[in-house]
Amino acid sequence: MEMNVEQLVKMSETWLPVVLNYSGKLTLALFTLLIGWWLINTLSHKVSGLLDQRNVDRALHSFIGSLASIVLKVLLLVSVASMIGVETTSFIAVIGAAGLAIGLALQGSLANFAGGVLIMLFRPFRAGDWIEGQGVSGSVDSIQIFHTTLKTADNKVVIVPNGSLSNGNITNYSREPKRRADINLGIDYASDIKTARDVLMKIAEDPRVHKDPAPVVFVTGLGDNAVNLSLRVWVATPDFWPVTFEFIELAKERLTEASIGIPFPQRVVHLVQSQAS
Repeated sequence: MEMNVEQLVKMSETWLPVVLNYSGKLTLALFTLLIGWWLINTLSHKVSGLLDQRNVDRALHSFIGSLASIVLKVLLLVSVASMIGVETTSFIAVIGAAGLAIGLALQGSLANFAGGVLIMLFRPFRAGDWIEGQGVSGSVDSIQIFHTTLKTADNKVVIVPNGSLSNGNITNYSREPKRRADINLGIDYASDIKTARDVLMKIAEDPRVHKDPAPVVFVTGLGDNAVNLSLRVWVATPDFWPVTFEFIELAKERLTEASIGIPFPQRVVHLVQSQAS
Protein backbone atom coordinates (compact mmCIF):
# COMPACT_ATOMS: atom_id res chain seq x y z
CA MET A 1 0.00 0.00 0.00
CA GLU A 2 2.82 2.36 0.93
CA MET A 3 4.51 1.49 -2.35
CA ASN A 4 1.42 2.40 -4.31
CA VAL A 5 1.15 5.78 -2.57
CA GLU A 6 4.77 6.56 -3.26
CA GLN A 7 4.30 5.64 -6.93
CA LEU A 8 1.26 7.86 -7.15
CA VAL A 9 3.15 10.76 -5.60
CA LYS A 10 6.04 10.33 -8.05
CA MET A 11 3.65 10.08 -10.98
CA SER A 12 1.77 13.15 -9.85
CA GLU A 13 5.03 15.10 -9.70
CA THR A 14 5.46 14.26 -13.39
CA TRP A 15 2.03 14.85 -14.89
CA LEU A 16 0.54 17.43 -12.49
CA PRO A 17 2.52 20.39 -13.93
CA VAL A 18 1.52 19.28 -17.41
CA VAL A 19 -2.15 19.05 -16.43
CA LEU A 20 -2.04 22.43 -14.71
CA ASN A 21 -0.29 23.97 -17.70
CA TYR A 22 -2.72 22.57 -20.27
CA SER A 23 -5.77 23.10 -18.10
CA GLY A 24 -4.90 26.80 -17.90
CA LYS A 25 -4.44 26.99 -21.68
CA LEU A 26 -7.60 24.98 -22.26
CA THR A 27 -9.62 27.19 -19.92
CA LEU A 28 -8.32 30.34 -21.60
CA ALA A 29 -9.01 28.84 -25.06
CA LEU A 30 -12.60 27.90 -24.11
CA PHE A 31 -13.15 31.35 -22.63
CA THR A 32 -11.79 32.95 -25.82
CA LEU A 33 -13.99 30.69 -27.97
CA LEU A 34 -17.16 31.57 -26.06
CA ILE A 35 -16.47 35.31 -26.01
CA GLY A 36 -15.36 35.33 -29.66
CA TRP A 37 -18.40 33.35 -30.78
CA TRP A 38 -20.70 35.78 -28.94
CA LEU A 39 -18.93 38.80 -30.44
CA ILE A 40 -19.18 37.36 -33.98
CA ASN A 41 -22.92 36.71 -33.59
CA THR A 42 -23.42 40.23 -32.21
CA LEU A 43 -21.43 41.73 -35.08
CA SER A 44 -23.44 39.69 -37.61
CA HIS A 45 -26.68 41.10 -36.17
CA LYS A 46 -25.27 44.65 -36.35
CA VAL A 47 -24.25 44.17 -40.00
CA SER A 48 -27.68 42.69 -40.75
CA GLY A 49 -29.37 45.75 -39.23
CA LEU A 50 -27.13 48.10 -41.20
CA LEU A 51 -27.93 46.32 -44.47
CA ASP A 52 -31.64 46.50 -43.64
CA GLN A 53 -31.37 50.26 -43.16
CA ARG A 54 -29.70 50.60 -46.56
CA ASN A 55 -32.40 48.47 -48.22
CA VAL A 56 -29.86 45.97 -49.55
CA ASP A 57 -31.38 43.10 -51.53
CA ARG A 58 -32.37 40.16 -49.33
CA ALA A 59 -30.33 37.68 -51.37
CA LEU A 60 -27.16 39.74 -50.95
CA HIS A 61 -28.13 40.50 -47.36
CA SER A 62 -28.18 36.84 -46.30
CA PHE A 63 -25.12 35.95 -48.38
CA ILE A 64 -22.93 38.69 -46.91
CA GLY A 65 -24.09 37.87 -43.38
CA SER A 66 -23.41 34.15 -43.79
CA LEU A 67 -20.04 34.67 -45.49
CA ALA A 68 -18.80 37.13 -42.86
CA SER A 69 -19.94 34.86 -40.03
CA ILE A 70 -18.25 31.77 -41.51
CA VAL A 71 -14.95 33.56 -42.21
CA LEU A 72 -14.77 35.08 -38.73
CA LYS A 73 -15.63 31.79 -37.03
CA VAL A 74 -12.97 29.91 -39.01
CA LEU A 75 -10.38 32.51 -37.95
CA LEU A 76 -11.57 32.20 -34.36
CA LEU A 77 -11.19 28.40 -34.39
CA VAL A 78 -7.68 28.68 -35.85
CA SER A 79 -6.74 31.17 -33.12
CA VAL A 80 -8.16 28.96 -30.37
CA ALA A 81 -6.31 25.92 -31.75
CA SER A 82 -3.03 27.83 -31.68
CA MET A 83 -3.69 28.86 -28.06
CA ILE A 84 -3.77 25.23 -26.89
CA GLY A 85 -0.58 24.39 -28.77
CA VAL A 86 -1.91 23.00 -32.05
CA GLU A 87 0.41 23.87 -34.96
CA THR A 88 -1.68 25.97 -37.36
CA THR A 89 0.94 27.10 -39.89
CA SER A 90 0.44 24.16 -42.21
CA PHE A 91 -3.32 24.35 -41.72
CA ILE A 92 -3.35 28.01 -42.82
CA ALA A 93 -1.11 27.18 -45.79
CA VAL A 94 -3.54 24.46 -46.90
CA ILE A 95 -6.47 26.85 -46.62
CA GLY A 96 -4.60 29.47 -48.66
CA ALA A 97 -3.62 26.99 -51.36
CA ALA A 98 -7.18 25.66 -51.55
CA GLY A 99 -8.54 29.19 -51.81
CA LEU A 100 -6.12 30.02 -54.63
CA ALA A 101 -7.01 26.86 -56.53
CA ILE A 102 -10.73 27.49 -56.14
CA GLY A 103 -10.29 31.11 -57.20
CA LEU A 104 -8.46 30.14 -60.39
CA ALA A 105 -11.00 27.46 -61.23
CA LEU A 106 -13.98 29.74 -60.65
CA GLN A 107 -12.62 33.06 -61.86
CA GLY A 108 -15.52 33.50 -64.32
CA SER A 109 -18.09 32.75 -61.64
CA LEU A 110 -16.28 35.02 -59.17
CA ALA A 111 -16.41 37.86 -61.72
CA ASN A 112 -20.16 37.33 -62.03
CA PHE A 113 -20.47 37.21 -58.25
CA ALA A 114 -18.55 40.48 -57.89
CA GLY A 115 -20.76 42.03 -60.56
CA GLY A 116 -23.87 40.85 -58.71
CA VAL A 117 -22.61 42.41 -55.48
CA LEU A 118 -21.96 45.74 -57.24
CA ILE A 119 -25.39 45.71 -58.89
CA MET A 120 -27.15 44.97 -55.61
CA LEU A 121 -25.16 47.59 -53.70
CA PHE A 122 -25.26 50.51 -56.17
CA ARG A 123 -28.67 49.71 -57.69
CA PRO A 124 -28.27 50.87 -61.33
CA PHE A 125 -31.62 49.15 -61.86
CA ARG A 126 -34.30 47.34 -59.88
CA ALA A 127 -36.76 44.55 -60.53
CA GLY A 128 -39.43 45.84 -62.92
CA ASP A 129 -37.19 48.44 -64.62
CA TRP A 130 -36.88 48.41 -68.40
CA ILE A 131 -33.17 48.41 -69.23
CA GLU A 132 -30.82 47.87 -72.13
CA GLY A 133 -27.42 46.24 -71.65
CA GLN A 134 -25.10 43.84 -73.45
CA GLY A 135 -27.18 44.21 -76.62
CA VAL A 136 -30.39 43.08 -74.88
CA SER A 137 -33.35 45.20 -73.76
CA GLY A 138 -36.13 44.03 -71.51
CA SER A 139 -37.85 44.27 -68.15
CA VAL A 140 -35.78 43.15 -65.14
CA ASP A 141 -37.48 40.02 -63.81
CA SER A 142 -34.99 39.14 -61.07
CA ILE A 143 -31.47 39.99 -59.87
CA GLN A 144 -29.50 37.01 -58.61
CA ILE A 145 -25.98 36.77 -57.22
CA PHE A 146 -24.48 35.49 -60.50
CA HIS A 147 -26.94 36.65 -63.19
CA THR A 148 -29.83 38.97 -64.00
CA THR A 149 -32.97 37.72 -65.75
CA LEU A 150 -34.66 39.97 -68.34
CA LYS A 151 -37.99 39.55 -70.10
CA THR A 152 -38.10 41.04 -73.59
CA ALA A 153 -41.10 42.75 -75.16
CA ASP A 154 -42.08 39.49 -76.90
CA ASN A 155 -41.83 37.59 -73.59
CA LYS A 156 -38.48 35.92 -74.14
CA VAL A 157 -36.41 35.22 -71.03
CA VAL A 158 -32.78 36.34 -71.34
CA ILE A 159 -30.23 35.50 -68.65
CA VAL A 160 -27.34 37.98 -68.59
CA PRO A 161 -24.17 37.28 -66.50
CA ASN A 162 -23.66 39.99 -63.89
CA GLY A 163 -19.94 40.28 -64.63
CA SER A 164 -20.42 41.51 -68.19
CA LEU A 165 -23.57 43.46 -67.29
CA SER A 166 -21.90 45.46 -64.51
CA ASN A 167 -18.83 46.22 -66.66
CA GLY A 168 -20.78 47.48 -69.69
CA ASN A 169 -23.08 50.38 -70.47
CA ILE A 170 -26.56 50.12 -68.96
CA THR A 171 -29.48 52.25 -70.15
CA ASN A 172 -32.29 52.42 -67.61
CA TYR A 173 -35.49 53.65 -69.25
CA SER A 174 -37.52 53.47 -66.03
CA ARG A 175 -35.32 55.36 -63.57
CA GLU A 176 -36.67 58.88 -64.23
CA PRO A 177 -40.36 59.69 -63.59
CA LYS A 178 -40.83 61.31 -67.02
CA ARG A 179 -39.47 60.90 -70.56
CA ARG A 180 -39.53 62.86 -73.79
CA ALA A 181 -41.44 61.32 -76.69
CA ASP A 182 -40.31 62.40 -80.17
CA ILE A 183 -42.79 62.10 -83.07
CA ASN A 184 -40.69 62.46 -86.22
CA LEU A 185 -42.27 62.79 -89.65
CA GLY A 186 -41.88 64.55 -92.98
CA ILE A 187 -44.27 66.75 -94.99
CA ASP A 188 -44.33 67.77 -98.62
CA TYR A 189 -42.21 70.73 -99.63
CA ALA A 190 -45.38 72.30 -101.04
CA SER A 191 -47.17 72.10 -97.67
CA ASP A 192 -47.36 75.00 -95.22
CA ILE A 193 -45.03 74.45 -92.26
CA LYS A 194 -47.04 76.73 -89.94
CA THR A 195 -50.25 74.79 -90.61
CA ALA A 196 -48.47 71.49 -89.98
CA ARG A 197 -47.04 72.87 -86.74
CA ASP A 198 -50.50 73.96 -85.57
CA VAL A 199 -51.90 70.49 -86.33
CA LEU A 200 -49.17 68.78 -84.36
CA MET A 201 -49.47 71.18 -81.42
CA LYS A 202 -53.21 70.46 -81.33
CA ILE A 203 -52.39 66.77 -80.92
CA ALA A 204 -50.16 67.68 -77.94
CA GLU A 205 -53.21 69.05 -76.06
CA ASP A 206 -53.49 65.69 -74.36
CA PRO A 207 -53.91 65.41 -70.57
CA ARG A 208 -50.99 62.99 -70.40
CA VAL A 209 -48.61 65.58 -71.87
CA HIS A 210 -46.75 67.70 -69.30
CA LYS A 211 -46.94 71.46 -69.54
CA ASP A 212 -43.43 71.90 -68.22
CA PRO A 213 -41.36 71.48 -70.32
CA ALA A 214 -43.91 72.62 -72.88
CA PRO A 215 -44.51 70.69 -76.13
CA VAL A 216 -42.60 72.00 -79.16
CA VAL A 217 -42.43 71.34 -82.89
CA PHE A 218 -39.08 71.75 -84.67
CA VAL A 219 -37.99 71.62 -88.28
CA THR A 220 -35.15 69.13 -87.90
CA GLY A 221 -33.94 69.08 -91.49
CA LEU A 222 -34.65 69.38 -95.18
CA GLY A 223 -34.61 65.88 -96.62
CA ASP A 224 -34.46 64.69 -100.20
CA ASN A 225 -38.23 64.26 -100.36
CA ALA A 226 -39.70 66.05 -97.34
CA VAL A 227 -39.39 68.77 -94.74
CA ASN A 228 -38.62 66.85 -91.54
CA LEU A 229 -40.59 67.87 -88.44
CA SER A 230 -40.36 66.63 -84.86
CA LEU A 231 -43.08 66.93 -82.22
CA ARG A 232 -41.46 66.65 -78.78
CA VAL A 233 -43.57 66.17 -75.66
CA TRP A 234 -42.78 65.17 -72.07
CA VAL A 235 -44.90 62.45 -70.47
CA ALA A 236 -44.81 60.18 -67.44
CA THR A 237 -42.54 57.20 -68.05
CA PRO A 238 -45.39 54.62 -68.01
CA ASP A 239 -47.20 56.70 -70.71
CA PHE A 240 -44.20 56.89 -73.06
CA TRP A 241 -45.08 54.06 -75.45
CA PRO A 242 -48.89 54.55 -75.48
CA VAL A 243 -48.46 58.27 -76.23
CA THR A 244 -45.81 57.60 -78.90
CA PHE A 245 -47.92 55.06 -80.79
CA GLU A 246 -51.15 57.07 -80.53
CA PHE A 247 -49.55 60.35 -81.59
CA ILE A 248 -47.96 58.79 -84.68
CA GLU A 249 -51.37 57.55 -85.82
CA LEU A 250 -53.08 60.84 -84.94
CA ALA A 251 -50.41 62.85 -86.77
CA LYS A 252 -51.05 60.90 -89.97
CA GLU A 253 -54.84 61.31 -89.71
CA ARG A 254 -54.83 65.02 -88.75
CA LEU A 255 -52.27 66.04 -91.38
CA THR A 256 -54.22 64.22 -94.07
CA GLU A 257 -57.41 66.03 -92.95
CA ALA A 258 -55.53 69.33 -93.24
CA SER A 259 -54.45 68.43 -96.81
CA ILE A 260 -50.82 68.18 -95.77
CA GLY A 261 -49.12 65.33 -97.55
CA ILE A 262 -46.59 62.95 -96.05
CA PRO A 263 -44.47 61.90 -99.03
CA PHE A 264 -43.18 58.40 -99.54
CA PRO A 265 -39.52 57.90 -100.55
CA GLN A 266 -39.05 58.84 -104.19
CA ARG A 267 -36.42 59.90 -106.64
CA VAL A 268 -36.82 62.58 -109.30
CA VAL A 269 -34.87 61.94 -112.49
CA HIS A 270 -34.27 64.72 -115.05
CA LEU A 271 -33.42 63.67 -118.59
CA VAL A 272 -31.38 66.12 -120.58
CA GLN A 273 -31.32 65.54 -124.32
CA SER A 274 -28.27 66.89 -126.07
CA GLN A 275 -28.78 68.55 -129.46
CA ALA A 276 -27.15 66.91 -132.42
CA SER A 277 -24.51 69.12 -133.96
